[in-house]
Amino acid sequence: MGQCGITSSKTVLVFLNLIFWFVIILLLVFVTEVVVVVLGYVYRAKVENEVDRSIQKVYKTYNGTNPDAASRAIDYVQRQLHCCGIHNYSDWENTDWFKETKNQSVPLSCCRETTSSCNGSLAHPSDLYAEGCEALVVKKLQEIMMHVIWAALAFAAIQLLGMLCACIVLCRRSRDPAYELLITGGTYA
Repeated sequence: MGQCGITSSKTVLVFLNLIFWFVIILLLVFVTEVVVVVLGYVYRAKVENEVDRSIQKVYKTYNGTNPDAASRAIDYVQRQLHCCGIHNYSDWENTDWFKETKNQSVPLSCCRETTSSCNGSLAHPSDLYAEGCEALVVKKLQEIMMHVIWAALAFAAIQLLGMLCACIVLCRRSRDPAYELLITGGTYA
């Protein structure tokens, strides 16, 4: 019996030590998540500037050929987001591709899906998407960033709950009286 009491006392100490380190690790992860959330919120405004700079560069390299990665990316974005150009379809007039083709048209990816006869001509602007892509890309990226921030906050809340539960267990176990020998009638029970 005495050996069992000693063994369980050591087990309790090991258990309490493990809970203590569990709380410390959770606290470090929690602090990291809070920093990520704060930085994500602070830098979400910088997304617009970076997208503007990047999108300007990509539109300048557009050449209208399918093997070109920049051209495929622009066409994909314009089709998926139902947009045309950076701010609107007239942005295409300032690109090298527009000046080289000399056909007064924008890429076919600017054509509305509902217009089957669209050839990208600027003579028929009602056939083209009117909204520019930059604002829609920024909006989409900010939505994604907000989802990441909310997910990080949810994980942080769960971790906070885990730390709270672990601390409660630690506090209750530290208040438990130590094992004592019970003597009844001169013998050990």
